[in-house]
Amino acid sequence: MMENKQPPENDRPWKISIVTPVYFNEQSLPHLFEALQSIENRLLEKNVVMELIFVDDGSGDGSLKELLKIKQRRQSTKVIKLTRNFGAVHAGKAGLQFVTGDCFLVLAADLQDSPELILSMVDKWLAGGKFIMCQRTHRDDPTASKLFAYIFYRLVRFFVIENYPSLGYGMALMDRAALPYMQKSGKNINPPLLAYWLGFQPEVILYERQKRVHGKSRWTFRKRVKLFLDSLLGLSAAPIRLISLIGVLVSIASFGYGIFIVISALRGKTVVQGFATIATILSLLLGMVIIMLGVIGEYIWRILDELNKRPEVVIDEIY
Repeated sequence: MMENKQPPENDRPWKISIVTPVYFNEQSLPHLFEALQSIENRLLEKNVVMELIFVDDGSGDGSLKELLKIKQRRQSTKVIKLTRNFGAVHAGKAGLQFVTGDCFLVLAADLQDSPELILSMVDKWLAGGKFIMCQRTHRDDPTASKLFAYIFYRLVRFFVIENYPSLGYGMALMDRAALPYMQKSGKNINPPLLAYWLGFQPEVILYERQKRVHGKSRWTFRKRVKLFLDSLLGLSAAPIRLISLIGVLVSIASFGYGIFIVISALRGKTVVQGFATIATILSLLLGMVIIMLGVIGEYIWRILDELNKRPEVVIDEIY
């Protein structure tokens, strides 16, 4: 049974840190800030103050200019400018390094996940929850995106976490107890998957993801494939174990076929035919070998990437 949060020391208010990666979000940032200001006033009624952390992920539009306008209007806002585009995952993780709140979340700047959900998440956190996630019930996305998401989450549930939400989840508010694990995670990790994997009992808020109104999505097919591979290979040994299982099954089938050929030869029933069969089998096996080597290579690359001490992001300026 959850217990309500005890009041902070020295009668100070609770603090929620909101990290927002920004990439070509010039049009949505003014609307996002207005929504956050409204939410901030309502949070103060709950004795909760807000810490805003924006990370400009190498935007090529006027996003940084809009962020500096926000900074002028709200002096306590933190703006971190990266030297180039490192990706939303790494930008969000960079922002986590500046979190000082009692709880935190990563909020997308495109307004598809409504900031209004923050109020409900904070209520559940104040009631004792440590991991409050907003679980999607519907996606107003293009058909291709829905199909990719359907396949992605089915594979995640099969290979990585069996009870992972079938449509995934958007925002998640986490207690500060989870912050060190999120800050120190590997370079090639899917943060929402890691957050769920940590094992904190999730409190669920159902919502419908809104259609994007401002700007154009930069979530390319290449980035989706990268996230897909990070999800399957970053937290699970299932793919490489599947390779081993396939290898064992193919070996058993090959051994059985070899015995059949030997017996046929001893009985004088061997015929000089079957080139098409042999070519087909060889092509199949060679294709499987190449795929397996590719999966093994992905694991090896991730090991190298963790060991070569390459920074995840490079910070240009901190405002």
